[in-house]
Amino acid sequence: MTTTKISILGTGWLGLPLAQTLVAQGNRIKGATTSENKLDTLQQEGIQPYQIALTEKDPEGPIACFLEGSEILIINIPPGLRRNPNGNFIAKIENLIPHIEQSTIERVLFISSTSVFADQEDFPIITSETLPNATSNTGKQLIAVEQLLHNNTNFDTTVLRFAGLYDERRHPATMLSKRKGIKNPNAPVNLIHLDDCLGIIQRIIQTQNWNITYNAASPTHPPKAEYYSSICTQMGIPTPDYDFNTLSKGKVIDANPLVDLLAYTFTILL
Repeated sequence: MTTTKISILGTGWLGLPLAQTLVAQGNRIKGATTSENKLDTLQQEGIQPYQIALTEKDPEGPIACFLEGSEILIINIPPGLRRNPNGNFIAKIENLIPHIEQSTIERVLFISSTSVFADQEDFPIITSETLPNATSNTGKQLIAVEQLLHNNTNFDTTVLRFAGLYDERRHPATMLSKRKGIKNPNAPVNLIHLDDCLGIIQRIIQTQNWNITYNAASPTHPPKAEYYSSICTQMGIPTPDYDFNTLSKGKVIDANPLVDLLAYTFTILL
């Protein structure tokens, strides 16, 4: 088994199990967190821990040591613009890039989001050829960051846009359960299970598919109201209330190009 040296910037809901999986496969993993309390957890999992925070100036923490010696950097940091609408995620990545350029990093995997595509009334099928057209602040900043990384010739970049993330412990149905007047009840659902997120990232690393952009979502897309009402019933929690009086907007994320290029089979369907 070949050992790959990987730095993972962001070891939360997705990043921690990813690091654990890669360690179990014999890779050498460095993991960055913003929380001092989490350093011991990373260490116990065989992950070399670093406390690092991206800022709109220079990254805080031992960024050079975190990157040095690794071949791959996985950037798994959410923009955080819901909590801080005035935040500048673009500036955070702009200030990270010189550190990547000065390090041993050869390849970057940027975890993005299918929110770079706007919802529309005709539920367009989003393919690998579809140009991002987000109107939201988060979507626009993600588009700009994707371009920043792709345009840099000092390292190879693959962008992986995930649809809504979930697993058995964190299902969006629990958040929608008691809400009233939920918009877009007829829109197609675009979700992806944590297990498939991990599987796809592993395939990208194993097959060395770089300088590509992937859209990743479960290949099944039931209507929102039908799907979440069914899940809530299965969980034994109240079903949501929907606004059927307003025209629904949405989209369908087509993951077939990813399936073909990576020879990947989704393990969890909706």
